[in-house]
Order: sequence, then C-alpha cells, then structure tokens
Amino acid sequence: MIQFLSRRFMKDCDNVDDPAVRRAYGVLCGCVGIALNVLLFGGKLLAGLATGSIAITADAANNLSDAGSSVVTLLGFKLSAQAPDRGHPFGHGRLEYVSGLVVSMVIVLMGVELGKSSIEQILRPQPVDFSPLAAGILAVSIAVKLYMALYNRSIGRRIHSAAMAATAADSLSDCLATAAVLLGSLAGRFWGVPADGWCGGVVALFILWSGVNAARETIDPLLGQPPAPEFVERVRELVLAPREITGVHDLIVHDYGPGRRMLTLHAEVPASGDILELHDVVDQVERRLSCELGCLATIHMDPVVNDDGLTAETRDRVAAIVRLIDPGISIHDFRMVPGPTHTKVIFDAEVPYQCALPDQEIRRRIEDGVRALDGNYSAVVGVEKSYV
Repeated sequence: MIQFLSRRFMKDCDNVDDPAVRRAYGVLCGCVGIALNVLLFGGKLLAGLATGSIAITADAANNLSDAGSSVVTLLGFKLSAQAPDRGHPFGHGRLEYVSGLVVSMVIVLMGVELGKSSIEQILRPQPVDFSPLAAGILAVSIAVKLYMALYNRSIGRRIHSAAMAATAADSLSDCLATAAVLLGSLAGRFWGVPADGWCGGVVALFILWSGVNAARETIDPLLGQPPAPEFVERVRELVLAPREITGVHDLIVHDYGPGRRMLTLHAEVPASGDILELHDVVDQVERRLSCELGCLATIHMDPVVNDDGLTAETRDRVAAIVRLIDPGISIHDFRMVPGPTHTKVIFDAEVPYQCALPDQEIRRRIEDGVRALDGNYSAVVGVEKSYV
C-alpha cells in the first residue's frame, strides 16, 4: 500500500537523497500509521470492554499511544524540513531525532503504566470473558502490526531515518505483545488458566524493551556517533581520486540531521606543487563531495615533502614502528627538520578509540622507537583521536 501511495502521490519517489522526498515519505508513513493505529484502538477497546480483559484493554491503549507517536513523528518530519535561519544556521534536521526520542519516552511510559495494571490483575484477578470476535480482532491486529513493522523498517532503511526505525521496532514489539494477549485469552478460555494479568505483564515488558531500544537509536545521533564505514570509504575514494592528493587525515563528519551532513578533512598535497593549481584541485573535490554525497565539505591542504628519499624512507620506518604499538594507529603531517645537534622528526599519530593504551604511553613508545632508528632523531609527536 505504501509503495502504491508513494508512486501515486509523490514525484520522483525514488530520489530518497532529496530532502523533500524524505519529508514526503515521513508524512505518508505517519498518516498511514495514525489511521491504522486509531482503527486498531477502536477494535481492541470494544473487545476489551466486551470481555473485561485488562490485557486487551491495555493493548488498545498502547495502540492509541502509537497513534500519538505517529503524530509526533509526523510533526518531527515537518519541523525538521524548515529552512536554516539566523538562530539555526545548520537547519532543523535534528528535530527528527528529537521526535524519535519523544516517541520512545511515550513508549516507556505506557509500558510502566501497563505493568502496574498487570501486577494488580495478578494480585487480584478478575474473570475474563472470551469471544470469537475478540480473538478475531486480535488476529487482525497482529497482521496489521506486522505489516506496519515491515513497511516502516523498509522505508526507514531507504531514507536512513532513525525515527522510522524506532517506529518499526515499536510495531514489531506490538505484534509480539498482541500475540501474547491472544494466547492468554485462549489459555483462559480452554484451560481455565488465569493468564490475563501475566500476559499483560509480558506486553508491558515488550513495550519497555521497545522504548529503551528506540531511545538508544535516537540518542546516539544526538550525542554524536561516528559515520558509517561505507560513507568514510566513499569520502576517501573521492578525495584521493586526483593524483595531486596523496593522503587524507583528520576527517570529521558533523551530522545535523538526516541528509544534513558537513565534513572537514586535511588533504596531503606535494609541497613542491603550484599552490594555485592545488587549490583548484581541492575546490573541485569539495564540489564533487557536495554533488555525490550531498554534504558540505571544507578541505584543508597539508603540504608534504614526498620527493625526498630520506624523508620517505624514515616515514615508512616510523609507520612500521607505530603499527607494532597498535595496528589501528596511523601517522600524518610527517616532516624532518635537521639541526646542528639533532634532527627533529615531527608528525601526528591518529589513535582509534578502541586502543587501550593511554596517550602518554603511546607517545613514549613512539619516541623510544624513533630514537632507536637513529640516535640523532628526536621525535615530536602529537597524539590525537580518530573521529571516524
């Protein structure tokens, strides 16, 4: 249905990198989610009141909260699409993450309230009537929620939306929770087991689990998570495509919301090259990054000496020493400054966060290794962390 509606009412629906298309998908999925959840709420509420089942009634309330969550997601997509202004020069894209966080908080709150009601039902059980109509409504609800989970997950992956991924996880947990309610109703009807309160507790646990996971997925980009390895590799490919650029380091990706990324990096260029020609090459790379990856790029040129045999050889030997300390450490901005008594070997070491050694220990080991290469070498090492 979503695919039919998107092709029927959206122009260029396959161009998911276009912010307008992303917004249209978010609005469409939000509207469909609101309509389906309201219908499920009405059906389950009638079934719960007819049977006196706290689990079914609680499941209906959960669907009403899902409808409210869809409204929040819809507003998030609409507000995040606002153009940058003086107070928010980087746009409002992170509002989509905020909306996803609000949805997750609502989910957790509903889980807590349902847990309280379920505990009361377990301690003071009330008789529950079973009807084929209620069972049919629950079965239809399972099918609808499974469909909602599938289309939200599919569209969420397609447009890279954390909010829709959270909605998909919520729908899947609802599907499993409703199945637990149906099994509880059947157990009470055919085996006389008072499982209504226990099934309500299972529903509450599913809702809490879904809310915590959804919160984690939206908090990470708000706090600042590293970019995907595939994106980093593509950036490196585009930057290193011109033969004039020999290396890339200090890559930092700033995420201001889906489709609103900025990046800065240092590009190594020959120190002997023509600065105007090299600057033109860097400008072309910045434009290509903008066109192909949809992100604003700022590149700093780092001149390196690559036509001196001693410098190149020493750099390779130092790089080998550094890899022995940790294979993930890399070096850049390498240069040698001869003096009357010693030669300074100056460079930066980029250390991954998973490296357990403290920075001072890394610096000490590198300095000892460089001194072992030649007693006249004095290492000046800057230790920094990798942001990708």
